Amino acid sequence: MDSECKLESVGHQFSGVKQNGLELKQLGAEFQVTPGSIKSADKQPFVIGVAGGTASGKTTVCEMIIAQLHDQRVVLVNQDSFYFTVSEDKLKDANFDHPDAFDTDLLLSCLGKLKLGETVTIPSYDFKTHKTVQPSRQVNPADVIILEGILILHDSRVRELMNMKIFVDTDSDLRLARRIKRDTVERGRDIQSVLDQYAKFVKPGFDEFILPSKKYADIIIPRGGDNEVAINLIVQHIQVKLGQHDLCKIYPNICVIPSTFQIRGMHTLIRDVETSKHDFVFYADRLIRLVVEYGLGHLPFSEIQITTPTDSIYAGVFFCKRLCGVSIIRSGESMENALRACCKGIKIGKILIHRERNNGRQLIYEKLPADIAKRQVLLLDPVLASGNSAIQAISLLIRKGVPESNIIFLNLISAPEGVHAVCKKFPTLKIITSEIDTRLNEDCHVIPGMGLFGDRYFGTNDQAHSKCFTAHTT
Repeated sequence: MDSECKLESVGHQFSGVKQNGLELKQLGAEFQVTPGSIKSADKQPFVIGVAGGTASGKTTVCEMIIAQLHDQRVVLVNQDSFYFTVSEDKLKDANFDHPDAFDTDLLLSCLGKLKLGETVTIPSYDFKTHKTVQPSRQVNPADVIILEGILILHDSRVRELMNMKIFVDTDSDLRLARRIKRDTVERGRDIQSVLDQYAKFVKPGFDEFILPSKKYADIIIPRGGDNEVAINLIVQHIQVKLGQHDLCKIYPNICVIPSTFQIRGMHTLIRDVETSKHDFVFYADRLIRLVVEYGLGHLPFSEIQITTPTDSIYAGVFFCKRLCGVSIIRSGESMENALRACCKGIKIGKILIHRERNNGRQLIYEKLPADIAKRQVLLLDPVLASGNSAIQAISLLIRKGVPESNIIFLNLISAPEGVHAVCKKFPTLKIITSEIDTRLNEDCHVIPGMGLFGDRYFGTNDQAHSKCFTAHTT
């Protein structure tokens, strides 16, 4: 790919990712995880909001996304369908660019039902008469729901229903030219009335309501439908998330950490073959830390009350202290520092599994805490590929007396084949990962993957030596 990727950082925190004119933004506390906060959202449709000023190209962007998601059930819901009917005597002073012009409660009701898998009836709005007309439109449940409209990012209740928020950013002069053409040709209006409406309502509404909602967007697309690279990136992300959703529906014991474009940006770097060892280690460590933190949120806990320095009572939680880590040598050792940083004084065991020429697996070394059967175990390996080595390691832990439900397997990326293999054999074990990739190739390497993780992380390129270790294709 010829695209240039630039990461803007302050200290060790992303401020955003820019790629081919596509601006990706990290918004708010999307990484906050509380004990037991696994939501059922993974089993619901993927909801995309597409906002922007009048004639910015929102509909074109939606149509391009839909065309590329041809293997999925996709429905498009237009905010314009939810305009209130305007009587003839009030038409002259009607402001169609104000939040009060829309029946947002009805919009919320329809979206809520679609997310629950119910069929809904969407109103039909006539822009020539400014009235709701018949027949209305019946919309069936789908894998992807795209909500398009000028003000869909304005109302926090609507934003909360979205998995991805997009703002189409187009030059104001171009938007005005497009609006004049559309309203005169499609809606039978004269140029003067279009200009008067623009000056009185459209531009003030954009400045007061639409433009400020841009800050809530996860993605800002300059030039709308002309920015094919941006739309291709968005579609790739949606396809990845849909694949993850499918596996999460099948196996409730696999958890994919909430995706943000900050996480997506770090994945972009560690997957890039041109990334230097220094940068690979830096961003891999950041991702590992996020996975470890998320995994710790799944430990058993009890509620407890403590007294603060202000002599106040705080209702908190107390996590299980009997914890240990087990790394699958050698890639798994890259995750040990993050675990130690999060859990002071934690014991860490090691398992080495040798890959034989016939693709079998043979355990050749293990060093585990003597009391491991009484502990919660965090199994560490960055990549879950075929699942063969992971199954060997998990089976060893169970033979040592560790209950299957006490094992949490932490990795950065997983292949569907590995997920199927591990989850079918160990249905009460938890897998925590940051992304589920597409597949394995004929060499059992994850696609698109990130290459031989151990060699890239530790700076070794001896392929003969690396074949002795299975952490690359666990």
